[in-house]
Amino acid sequence: MLLIQITKRPDGAGLLRCTRPDGSVTWQKQNRHAAHFALHDLTHYAVETTLSARRGFFGLVAEGWEIEDTTGKGTRGPLPPEALEIEQIVGLFDTERASGTIWALVEFHEFGGEAARRLTAEQIAAIRTKRSELFHRWAEVPAGDALDLTI
Repeated sequence: MLLIQITKRPDGAGLLRCTRPDGSVTWQKQNRHAAHFALHDLTHYAVETTLSARRGFFGLVAEGWEIEDTTGKGTRGPLPPEALEIEQIVGLFDTERASGTIWALVEFHEFGGEAARRLTAEQIAAIRTKRSELFHRWAEVPAGDALDLTI
């Protein structure tokens, strides 16, 4: 089980800390765009858990990848296909959120390529519901505290 802690720092920065089942830790501080990265990470969690993805961002971290390696440019080399697909889907949800609109299924398929074409309307609704719950929980976290999740 991977413990995920997303901390709202009092200085406005964010901190993502992941503790793996073996007790090892990887973390990343977000000074710039901290609010975006917290929501992006929560969207990853919603997508990966809803779709039961084993090798998305958090799955790779649980396997032992350092956060920096999940760019595909680190010591681990390119990302596996599932991680690339999950990143594409998360990007779609991030873009939808930034647009301020709720996309129809056809828009997900149009903008998302092959990865999104496999999503059903039910899966998209389930991801939106889970993400909304996570965003509400995050909004309630006071500065200096963390939101803890497990996967």
